[in-house]
Amino acid sequence: MKLDPILIEIFLHKVTAITEEMAITLQRTARTTYVKEAGDFGTALATPAGRFFAYPKVLGVSGFLDSNVGPALAAIDDLEPGDVILTNHPFASEGLATHMPDLHLIQPIFHDGKIVAHAWNFIHSADIGGGVPSSISPRFSDLFQEGFQIPPIKLVKAGVMNKDVVTLYRANCRTPEVNLGDIKAMLAALAVGERRVQGLIAQHGLDTFLQAQGDLAEYASTKALAVQKLIPDGSYDFWDLLDDDFNSKVPIRVRCRLTASNGQVHLDFTGSDPQVLAAYNIPTGGHRHPWLTLKLMHFIYSHDKTIPLNHGIFENITVEAPRGSIVNPEPGAAVGVRSATAIRLNEALVGAIAMAKPGLMPAPSGGIMIPSVLVETDSLTGERNVMVLQSLVGGTGARNGADGVDGRDSSLANQRNTPIEKTEEEAEATIVDYSLRQDSGGAGCWRGGTGVTFSVRIARSGSAVLGRGMERFVFRPWGMAGGRPGEKARVVVNRGTPEERELGKLDIFYPQPGDIVTIMTPGGGGYGDPLDRPAEQVLSDVLLGYISLACARDDYGVVIADEELDRGATTALRATLRTDRGAVPAFDFGPERSAWDAVFDDATMTDINALLMRLGSNARPQRRRELFERVVPRLPQVGLLPMHEAIGDIPEAQARAQAELARLRSEIESIHAGS
Repeated sequence: MKLDPILIEIFLHKVTAITEEMAITLQRTARTTYVKEAGDFGTALATPAGRFFAYPKVLGVSGFLDSNVGPALAAIDDLEPGDVILTNHPFASEGLATHMPDLHLIQPIFHDGKIVAHAWNFIHSADIGGGVPSSISPRFSDLFQEGFQIPPIKLVKAGVMNKDVVTLYRANCRTPEVNLGDIKAMLAALAVGERRVQGLIAQHGLDTFLQAQGDLAEYASTKALAVQKLIPDGSYDFWDLLDDDFNSKVPIRVRCRLTASNGQVHLDFTGSDPQVLAAYNIPTGGHRHPWLTLKLMHFIYSHDKTIPLNHGIFENITVEAPRGSIVNPEPGAAVGVRSATAIRLNEALVGAIAMAKPGLMPAPSGGIMIPSVLVETDSLTGERNVMVLQSLVGGTGARNGADGVDGRDSSLANQRNTPIEKTEEEAEATIVDYSLRQDSGGAGCWRGGTGVTFSVRIARSGSAVLGRGMERFVFRPWGMAGGRPGEKARVVVNRGTPEERELGKLDIFYPQPGDIVTIMTPGGGGYGDPLDRPAEQVLSDVLLGYISLACARDDYGVVIADEELDRGATTALRATLRTDRGAVPAFDFGPERSAWDAVFDDATMTDINALLMRLGSNARPQRRRELFERVVPRLPQVGLLPMHEAIGDIPEAQARAQAELARLRSEIESIHAGS
């Protein structure tokens, strides 16, 4: 660092305050509920090269700190004062936009004719066209189905709005007026950033301002490296599974090898599945990327909250994301539900760090983030109201020394609840239940946080309910150090009535007026042996409604009668359960994943994916599906029956898996020999 450390600290607070003022401006002047209430937006200041050197601490989405606006700016060759660049294109922006509802604006900040910084912000737009209202569907197979593609272009040129861009936008969006209101709020926030930066330069001088950008990053890098040294040197492999690719019942696997060396960390995602013909691909461009490094950021900042939030945090991290894989798809792949894969990928990173040193990480959270969308149609005008009812999450995982948080999970983004009053002000539908879900958190010495139950009663005919990011219907959030896994997700219509029906992993559902649609999210994994949880705490959990009497007895070995502990019966039951159970596992994945991993172990899956990657991207999905359905003939029935029941006899399935692997290898060798 070249500047005085005290001056650097002053600059840190000043530039952070600028980004926070930008965030406040954006949030208070935006039009849509998802921006104003849930907080799905972001603001930052970037270096002339495009990396963020200033970021808010608590406002907006926390997860985009490792973003890079440089590639989007490189597409524009005549930047001038007053320009504002707009893009939502995941591939043209090289992963700045990660799905197309996210609209990104970048304003170069000039001083004496030279770019000295960039102001950036984004919002999640309620709709950007495409095949369904709200633009996102897991079943989409390519980017063209997902809406209006906007490569980096000038929305504002030398201070004047480009009316042609606005005209095109209006023609490709179901809710143009409210969304344009959000864009105007974004422009106002950029203006605040530009004005405050100019004031900072006037106060301290241009040279000091530019030097501070580098010094702040160096400061963050040094402090982050010290935290990363907590990870013991070595290589650690872990993988996790998404339920399926929606268009088939074949699970999606993400794999991470974490290699640590004196604080330097390399993340290798080789062995993850090839990209899929569904919206679960993560467009990273093969670079270090927010979706690939998010959990490391959480790890670093949790251990040192004095670290400046800027790109320097990540300078001791490198990544390998093979092109054509689900973590670096070919251009044109569908990416709308990339957050579901990102969550699972970062939970694999949690597992790798936990293998390196038990206790460094909590158990995984419920592992979902579901923006539940309601579409209501005016019967007279035909106009549609598209709104996010609530951004639903599960509970957080427990950790060594503390229970998980019930009904909240900021592991992907620190979004907020939308007030029910605001939802019902904008929609005719009624929210009839928003509560913690009993028995959903994984049992443990420290209990996993519970998920939630969210129910909406439909009012209008022609309404539609959409779910995005729905996961953990097949594989549970796993427990750690003897802790049990959390409960799986459910979606039900008319729960508790004769008309009750399981909807499963929801894409779009057309209910009738009066129907009640209920979404139940998973709880987080438990940590530590449930039989070691003090019986008094188990009693308290029962009295508060977090767990049932049956859960207290079966999972915790605690006997409760008439709201009182039966200490003698509890001691005897716990002794029996310990004897019957044996040693506790380091990771408890639940019977579904345990059966899957027994058939498709790491070596087998690594070989399968390496062979599939040698096929053309168009040939992979069908061949992949054929292979897994030959090994597990009842795989298409998953959802009607649990995964472990679909697999059936494990030795027989293992033999079929090895036979199919040999067949695939022979096919690939034949193809390449012929070419």
